[in-house]
Amino acid sequence: MDIILKYFDDFSSTQLKQFAALKDLYKEWNEKINVISRKDIDAIYLHHILHSLSIAAIANFKPNTEIIDIGCGGGFPGIPLAIFFPEAKFHLVDSIGKKLKVVEAVAEAIQLKNITVQHTRAEAIKNKKFDFAISRAVAPLKELWSWSNPLLKKTTHPTQEITNGLICLKGGDLHQEIADSNTKPSMMSVYEIFKEDFFKEKFILYVKKHG
Repeated sequence: MDIILKYFDDFSSTQLKQFAALKDLYKEWNEKINVISRKDIDAIYLHHILHSLSIAAIANFKPNTEIIDIGCGGGFPGIPLAIFFPEAKFHLVDSIGKKLKVVEAVAEAIQLKNITVQHTRAEAIKNKKFDFAISRAVAPLKELWSWSNPLLKKTTHPTQEITNGLICLKGGDLHQEIADSNTKPSMMSVYEIFKEDFFKEKFILYVKKHG
């Protein structure tokens, strides 16, 4: 928890309680349904929660902004961002139902009211549009963009500071992946935001929706 407070200090008492509760909740659920690698669970605040919050460095989600978390797994980056932006609306989807059981249980335990979940593949969603798609280490950028682009609203809400689009967290050498995707993402090093060695090879990619 201290690593979160090293970089953020403007939380309400509710948000502080919600963040503080995550480690024990995930530890308990991870014993039943493995959503975080066993060696990672003790580093959950650095490896999963702070990593998720790096998206907040480039996107200040305004009230009523609608965000889809594609392939949310156990709830990252969606749950930390939903705590961070309590007025935004997060829709967490995954093709593996048991992972969503963890998401629902964690959200209920911390009384997180601004998320919904759906057991589906992103490409199967036909009747809903979002301002942003977010994702962490789910698929190559080419696939992520092909899934998220049809789900994005063409018009950016006037209060939103950046254009609608896909924001994803990725690691390693991304040159070939970006070239294969036929997109021109903005790229930011997570290490530039959080000066922790863990983030040295980790990046945020942002692909704008074009009308």
